[in-house]
Amino acid sequence: MNLIVKLLLFCSIFFTCSQDRNKSVNIIEKERSDPHSFSRPELAVTKHLDLELFCDFDNKIIIGIATYDIEHINASEIIFDEMNLQIDSIDLINDQGQLTKSSYRLNEEDPILGRGLHVRINPNTKKVKIYYKTTNNATALQWLDKNQTNTKKYPYLLTQSQSISARTWVPCQDGPGIRFTYTAKVQVPKGMMAVMSAANPQSRTEDGKYEFKMEIPIPAYLLALAAGDFDFKPIGKRTGVYASSDLLDKAVWEFADLEKMLETTESLYGNYPWGRYDVIVLPSSFPFGGMENPKLTFLTPTCIAGDRSLTSLLAHELAHSWSGNLVTNATWEDFWLNEGFTTYIENRIMESLYGKSFADMLSLLGYQDLQKTISEMGDTNSLTKLKLNLKGKDPEDGLSDIAYEKGKSLLRYLEERIGRSKWDEFLKSYFEKFKFKSNTTEGFLNYLYEYFTELNPGIKDTVNIWIYSPGLISFKPNYDSSRFTKVENELAEYLIKFDKSKLKTNSWSTSEWLHAIRKLPRDSSKKIRIEMEKNFQLNKTGNTEIGFAWLIYKIENGISDDEMNEVESFLLNVGRRKFVLPVFENLIKYGREADAKRIFEIVKNGYHPITKNSIASLLEPKI
Repeated sequence: MNLIVKLLLFCSIFFTCSQDRNKSVNIIEKERSDPHSFSRPELAVTKHLDLELFCDFDNKIIIGIATYDIEHINASEIIFDEMNLQIDSIDLINDQGQLTKSSYRLNEEDPILGRGLHVRINPNTKKVKIYYKTTNNATALQWLDKNQTNTKKYPYLLTQSQSISARTWVPCQDGPGIRFTYTAKVQVPKGMMAVMSAANPQSRTEDGKYEFKMEIPIPAYLLALAAGDFDFKPIGKRTGVYASSDLLDKAVWEFADLEKMLETTESLYGNYPWGRYDVIVLPSSFPFGGMENPKLTFLTPTCIAGDRSLTSLLAHELAHSWSGNLVTNATWEDFWLNEGFTTYIENRIMESLYGKSFADMLSLLGYQDLQKTISEMGDTNSLTKLKLNLKGKDPEDGLSDIAYEKGKSLLRYLEERIGRSKWDEFLKSYFEKFKFKSNTTEGFLNYLYEYFTELNPGIKDTVNIWIYSPGLISFKPNYDSSRFTKVENELAEYLIKFDKSKLKTNSWSTSEWLHAIRKLPRDSSKKIRIEMEKNFQLNKTGNTEIGFAWLIYKIENGISDDEMNEVESFLLNVGRRKFVLPVFENLIKYGREADAKRIFEIVKNGYHPITKNSIASLLEPKI
């Protein structure tokens, strides 16, 4: 081959490769459909995960091997999300089962998203095997020493993957629009129990080794693991509860209606597709009320009030089995599709089981919360829209009453305009149409308008304003407020002479107590607080919802130095962010910032990283 031919051949190969390389770069650099994931599923996507986990409680890390089955068409790489992980090595497995080492690179770290893990693959790559370790900066993980648990026999590990924290304990394509099945082998210390968002054991193994299987594809934010000193008891044929020995019987009694809730939801919106529905009552440090991990809801102990008065939280998490787990928001910008639908369904469950007046009290409290949130955020704030623009923002910024209560209010509006029976048939059809898929706000609207072809144009316009505009539509749902009116009338009489007999509290639910506390006037003299505590012992209640509302009322009205020990005790024993963050916010707002910082130093090590980080940002905001 002469020199000219060689040069021509070289140029041809060089420019062809350059064009292919540039073409690949252009695809990669095209704006991602999910602003909170580096993954590009249109190029290469995960379909199944085989997970091996060794839980090292001494060093408080997980040593893991994540093996993914992937699908692609001659892609040159697959991109995973990771944050604060130590990636040790990566293997590729081809269609012949042969294993080779892979090269990989990491993006520059983003403070919100972590890093993209770019793994070089071949045209015949079928599996990617990632060897890794977690670090002490894994926001999904909370490690509790045994003295921080109820029984004080074993340490405890719990995870919280939503919204984008799965990437801190498993390298994954961490977007709600990507679903995969999984199996897992988990090693914990002997004597401990382990459960996941999968088919679970109901008794402990002798060697601490557990195996799990999830046959239905789920997004990464529904990956979950808990390990500690807890056991299982059944409630119904498909339902049961895991809890530590001191709480197990209490939880079984408290959640007695769980099987009925499941049957009620099925009668409204179609068969429950996940097999079993169990719950695990976690230590008090769990940051949320509940997390809808499929087959196994993670639950706060604050819902155990001893009178079954807080079980709407159970109804909410169960409802997620349809709205969220079955049909999932495509990105966190469509978060209301998960939570607005779920809050609506929760209320329908409560109405079916306990009557309209009871359910409507819950709705009215939620609507009050919504009004307060919009007032605080401002009715022109873009975060008060249902459809959000979260590019460059933490998806946690969208976690507010807006998605839950404004979303629910929209669905209630449609129910009242369309008629309940037709609306129920639509929802049943919606869940069937999009089951095991992700959906966008626009996908929902398109299906709504296809289903109701003759929907009034005025309703369509209103719906669009509701979704895409900030603030609150002037719409008052047809709620029964008679029980709250009765509370207000009795309260007005009571406040004249503080005559205990004027308040008929023996029959009050938690909702009526919360409404009464919210309606109390300012109390600069502390007379109201003294009398309420003397007559009703509100400072000694075992109901966390009531105790929280009362504590906030006291802080707002000038809590004394002597009463600060009550604040400290509450914050030591409750880790649910819904409660602890507003307490710190109000301490700062009402002149107790020094106390807030002092107490935080005492309590912070008992909080989940998500809660701890939220409070730290509040006390020491970044400028």
